[in-house]
Amino acid sequence: MALMDRLPKHLFTTRGWGLLAAGAISLGSAYVMGRRDLLSLAVLLLLLPLVALAGVRVLKPKFQVYREFNPSTVETSSTTTVRLAVARTNYSTGHVIMEEQLPPRFGEPPAFRFPARSASGGTSRYEYHLRSGKRGQFRIGPVTAEFSDPFGLSLRRHAIDDGDLLTVTPAAVELPVTGLAGARGNDGVTATRIRANPSDDDIMTREYRHGDPMRRVHWAATARHGQLMVRQEESVTTPEATLILDQRFSAFATGAGSVFGAHDEDSDLVTSPDFEWIVTAAMSVAAHLSERNYSLRVLDAFGAPAFLRSRSAPDPDAEEFSGAGGLQAIAEGLAAIELSGPRHARAEHHRADHSGSDHRRAGHLEARTGQAFTEAPDSVFDDRLMDKLAAHRLRGPLLALLGTLSPAEARALAPAAAYGANAFALVIGDPSRSNEDTLEILRRAGWRVAPVTAKSQLASAWSAFDEGGIVAAAGAAMDVRRGAAVPR
Repeated sequence: MALMDRLPKHLFTTRGWGLLAAGAISLGSAYVMGRRDLLSLAVLLLLLPLVALAGVRVLKPKFQVYREFNPSTVETSSTTTVRLAVARTNYSTGHVIMEEQLPPRFGEPPAFRFPARSASGGTSRYEYHLRSGKRGQFRIGPVTAEFSDPFGLSLRRHAIDDGDLLTVTPAAVELPVTGLAGARGNDGVTATRIRANPSDDDIMTREYRHGDPMRRVHWAATARHGQLMVRQEESVTTPEATLILDQRFSAFATGAGSVFGAHDEDSDLVTSPDFEWIVTAAMSVAAHLSERNYSLRVLDAFGAPAFLRSRSAPDPDAEEFSGAGGLQAIAEGLAAIELSGPRHARAEHHRADHSGSDHRRAGHLEARTGQAFTEAPDSVFDDRLMDKLAAHRLRGPLLALLGTLSPAEARALAPAAAYGANAFALVIGDPSRSNEDTLEILRRAGWRVAPVTAKSQLASAWSAFDEGGIVAAAGAAMDVRRGAAVPR
């Protein structure tokens, strides 16, 4: 029996190996004894397992597999239900043992018998549950089945589908209410008056301009001023917020907790504990503002759409999001976002051993953006970002989630505070290294800065924006807008 256990089980069953052994013995006996009948028996015993082996490889049963996740995308540490429907598409009899292949993080793969006892209409249905403690995209499946010939001599295990991707998004942390949003109505909108040369006694009107429709003429004000006056525009707008998400490899390359490209057995994201904290913060801030009816713009440190390199983003080129659909798109974009930029190529080379498609993906991104996949270090926080911020100047708060900054990078980012109604930054770094000078550059420019680490409580860091008064930070920002010098 010990010898039988060592024989490969993916070719023949125990019965098949037994027939091959009996055929070999009969062949030897026929040669020694010169018996034709033993020779015929040996040929039969040897041919039967070989024919069975060829049969299970040529005549493979065909199946259709339908897999559904409920919910279709799941947050970390939450449970999704996987529903499988398997149907045979050609004529075949007998029972088959099937197994759903899973990444190692999900534990033992579920096995089930086909057809199921409750099968109806030729379709068997199965259900099981999955949970992941880490974000990412994971291939669930394929379903593999072990087939045997009618005589039970040979075995063949093969996949009957290609599997499906399960997207696990970062879970949002509930944030306390702060003064970050500024003045807005109970319905989450703000009233904005567009005034042009208003008079002292009637701020709701302005002088007539060529092209103004006559229906907007305010006749009482016209009689009072002796010239045509029109009603002042008042518009109700949805508040806006801009989020800068730092994804630079170099910004997270320092610190004792920064372990890069630490590939799980089933995950190939280039990340670190510090960056995971930033991703959770981005998801939490987005959810916090979305609940208050903010529309969001999410950019990277170079002014490009933040999810341009995310494999899980439904629309990588999108940078503006609003409503529940926009929040879901942000969550999916954050699911597989990873570090990029200088030194990232080394991690890509490591991943190439697992998947040759990643280099092609990098080339595709380079062709689409017109930029090298590894950004130049001196292009961070440059005019491309400032132009994007200037296009939405003072329409809402500006939030930056940043890695470690050099003084030069802080000076490049500092003027951006002038483009937001308020400017806030969460800067993650190594607590063993002093970066107070760098943070002071941002503070003097009008930024409200909260230094954090990967072990910081996000809710506490968010509350820190209210400590010391938002008004003081807003006042500093107004000084910058009035022309105060930015420290260089």
